[in-house]
Amino acid sequence: MQDGAARLFDEIPGQLAKKEKVYRLSALGEQARMRTYEDAFLWLADAMVVNACFNATDPHAGLALSQESARQKCYMADTGLLVTHAFRDSPYVENDLYRAILFDKLGINEGMLMENIVAQMLRAKGYKLFFYSRRGEDYRTDTMEIDFLLRKGRNVCPVEVKSSGYRKHSSLDKFRQKFAKAIGECFLLYPKDVMVRDGVVHLPLYMAMFL
Repeated sequence: MQDGAARLFDEIPGQLAKKEKVYRLSALGEQARMRTYEDAFLWLADAMVVNACFNATDPHAGLALSQESARQKCYMADTGLLVTHAFRDSPYVENDLYRAILFDKLGINEGMLMENIVAQMLRAKGYKLFFYSRRGEDYRTDTMEIDFLLRKGRNVCPVEVKSSGYRKHSSLDKFRQKFAKAIGECFLLYPKDVMVRDGVVHLPLYMAMFL
């Protein structure tokens, strides 16, 4: 593995554990720049080590047309590898680690695992991965983040991934209001049963493969 790619790879669990999950090159050093690491990102994607997910700033057009290559999330192409990589320096033995996951005793941000699982299934389905992120001057009103955007015909379908204890989906609501004419069905993936509420289709995580 290239030296640059190895450095990017080592940082993936820490980057996904953050709320926004966008890969911050500053984690590699103050002087790190995209022009230095661009080939390393491409190498990891071509080697199918990561599933890159790019910010699309305009859902009205083709998502690739508004792709921000400098703002991307790097999901692992194998979620099991992500778990192992995240705990490679911890005292867990393999069986204990996976037992902790099954019984919800891992003590980490489980959202990163859920999103990674969904990213893995969407890539297997053939989607190129995009997300939407906006940081407005008025944080409460203008700021929103949608985990995944899927192009279906002429419409874009926003997809949010939530844990079982979620109470609201404010970003999804704001996105639906702002881009009402451009979007189709809205999906929320979570660890519970199928449900349609307030115009949002709620699906269990495993059903991401059917989107």
